[in-house]
Amino acid sequence: MSGNVPSWSEKGLVSHLHAYYNSTMSESTAKTALLVIDVQESFRHRPYFDGAELPAYFEAQNGLIQGCVRAGVPVVRIFHVDDEGAFSLASGFVRPLDGLVEFAEATRVHKHRHSALAGTDLAAWLTQHGIGRVIVSGIRTEQCCETTTRAASDAGFAVDYVTDATLTFTMRHANGRTYSPAEIRERTELVLAERFATICSVGQAIGRAKTA
Repeated sequence: MSGNVPSWSEKGLVSHLHAYYNSTMSESTAKTALLVIDVQESFRHRPYFDGAELPAYFEAQNGLIQGCVRAGVPVVRIFHVDDEGAFSLASGFVRPLDGLVEFAEATRVHKHRHSALAGTDLAAWLTQHGIGRVIVSGIRTEQCCETTTRAASDAGFAVDYVTDATLTFTMRHANGRTYSPAEIRERTELVLAERFATICSVGQAIGRAKTA
């Protein structure tokens, strides 16, 4: 019996799962998709980048990805692409941020605006595959993740916003006040909750996806 069980390398398993997604997605009954937004090396080359929050972020982000994969939830990778600089394809930095777990992409989206739905075919892809709810995660909490959440909600999708699986950096207001990542996360939850999204923990988001 054991001789008939294939032995997968990590990369081989990812490739196998990618092929599985491509062959079965059109018949999938999945109603939820996970969006992994802008988790790319480009950010290390921004002057505001600070790695202090990375360990906690990766624990949540990787746990969310792995939990969704186990639950059969399609995972969408989204990269932000500019014409120049660290976010350009020519820079070589538009690739997964070191520390992010590998996963089979159900599809990949290159966006050029803050919202992952603006100027892309993401909304059409979600609708085509019968997906009515998205789980939002990635970088940055108050920027592309929040903007995508608002846009998805306005487009008719239910949104689960997993704050712990988002990353941001210290910001300074024009009045001189400095806002920590924790304060920015709190503010983001305040403006999204009950209007644009359901604020979820990693476990809650995975549990809700399983029952969709």
